[in-house]
Amino acid sequence: MKKLFTKVVVAIAGFSSVLMAQQDPQFTQFMHSKLIYNPGYAGTSNAICANLQYRQQWVNFQGAPQTGLLSFDMAIHPNIGVGINLMSDEIGAQKTFFARAAVAYNVNLGNKGGRLGLGIDVGMLQMKINSTWIAPEPGKDDSSIPGYQATGSNVTNPNLSKVTYDLGFGAFYQIPNKMYVGLSSTHLPAQTIKGGGGDVKFNMARHYYLVAGYTFNVNPRNTITPNIKVKSDAATTQLDVNLTYEYDKFFWLGVSYRMEDAIAPMLGVRLLNKSLKIGYSYDYTMSKIKGYTSGTHEIIIGYCMTKKTTKPTVYGNVRFLD
Repeated sequence: MKKLFTKVVVAIAGFSSVLMAQQDPQFTQFMHSKLIYNPGYAGTSNAICANLQYRQQWVNFQGAPQTGLLSFDMAIHPNIGVGINLMSDEIGAQKTFFARAAVAYNVNLGNKGGRLGLGIDVGMLQMKINSTWIAPEPGKDDSSIPGYQATGSNVTNPNLSKVTYDLGFGAFYQIPNKMYVGLSSTHLPAQTIKGGGGDVKFNMARHYYLVAGYTFNVNPRNTITPNIKVKSDAATTQLDVNLTYEYDKFFWLGVSYRMEDAIAPMLGVRLLNKSLKIGYSYDYTMSKIKGYTSGTHEIIIGYCMTKKTTKPTVYGNVRFLD
């Protein structure tokens, strides 16, 4: 029964004759990977940063989502930031690969060191559905499934493997160590990807994001930061609420709540003169699927090099005093 339930859920989450759903992967530690949601973030931190993130969702659930992310951003000019996102997402027989390059125009805003970034990202996405798919019930094969092969015959429907372009836009504002807020949209073209002889259509929904956080300084060494993320495709909306405590910018503890889905404790530490950060979160599933999984694991490793600025040395000469 458990295997049958698993296959049915993957079938619903993976594909049907026409797909319309939120396709962007979920990350619990969203506050540490802002570039993936908003290209306007590129370069606003005045540092050279790289992040690795991996998420294993619904452990012990056959065909469950697995997501890997590599992101990088830096400022190449006082007003220009660039970044790269590479992400692989797999659920059942469906695999999606995203590759996007971001560029942002950054300006100082306000008298408290605030920085506003307006950015776009351009890239590609690849959608694959392969013949490892297993029909939910023996004898109930569906010839519209990519990679379908009838018993004792050759493949009658090819695997789906399509590549198309992708665009995104975002505005991001932050005051370092104090607050941030970003509004963005991904998959602006909202294409329909067709495959398998045209029987399978994957509608890439346009996604909208709002992320924000504010840091309260309890004292010089202790801070508390509430963070939120709102994700929507104009049909469904998902809300993540987080509260993080950090001591001396050395280690942090936090907890997140994802509406009607999960509660997630997290912890992390900064090493190497606080340039290297390592974080871990565990999602305890609260939805109806909780009886079939032991939860979700997510880890992030990030490294930042702060760009040092040197003041010019000025020498006086008494010859020019008069």
